[in-house]
Amino acid sequence: MGSDDNSDSESKRNSSATVNDASDSEGRISRQASSYATEDDEELNIQLGPKVSIREHLEKDKDDESLRRWKEQLLGSVDAIAVEDVEPDVKIMSLTIVSPGRPDIVLPIPEGENPKGLWFTLKEGCKYRLRFSVKVSNDIVCGLKYTNTVWKTGIKVDSSKEMLGTFSPQAEPYLHEMPEETTPSGIFARGTYSARSKFVDDDNKCYLEINYSFDIQKDWPKQV
Repeated sequence: MGSDDNSDSESKRNSSATVNDASDSEGRISRQASSYATEDDEELNIQLGPKVSIREHLEKDKDDESLRRWKEQLLGSVDAIAVEDVEPDVKIMSLTIVSPGRPDIVLPIPEGENPKGLWFTLKEGCKYRLRFSVKVSNDIVCGLKYTNTVWKTGIKVDSSKEMLGTFSPQAEPYLHEMPEETTPSGIFARGTYSARSKFVDDDNKCYLEINYSFDIQKDWPKQV
């Protein structure tokens, strides 16, 4: 019986070790996945299949009623005849800063150039969200991502990446709102920051790269 007890104890220890190893492995995977939010991380080497145009999507399996309805939900009211077999065109129409109890700050995107001077000013310690207006034309854009890097006095202080999603072309712009954030506070947080924002798809095609500067101050700027 003593031998059986020892065997049972050893078995439990081995089982526990296996569970712990699995937990550690899952923990490492989870941490690696969470690091996706930094710009300096290497991109996953995912092999994508051949690109299929909207017209080909609509023509495929057109006799399958369930697939036809699913494609209509995905693509909306896209006219297969009107669609040209060209690359998708993505235009970022505007950036809006939404903060509770404040009027929205709507920032049109300059055409072909970076904003001149300070683009906007935020109050220290305030909660805010970014809202993008995105117009998609010609074809489906897959895996549209937003990346943003911020520097203060030449030192990188923040880097983030957000998956916006896959979008089909439509007449009206899409609105995408980012998770809520809080500006830093304190005397060392105040001052001027420089930033670079990019919008890229799964093929690493860049639709917008914009460099700008903004301020964080003790209070909101006075409204004119």
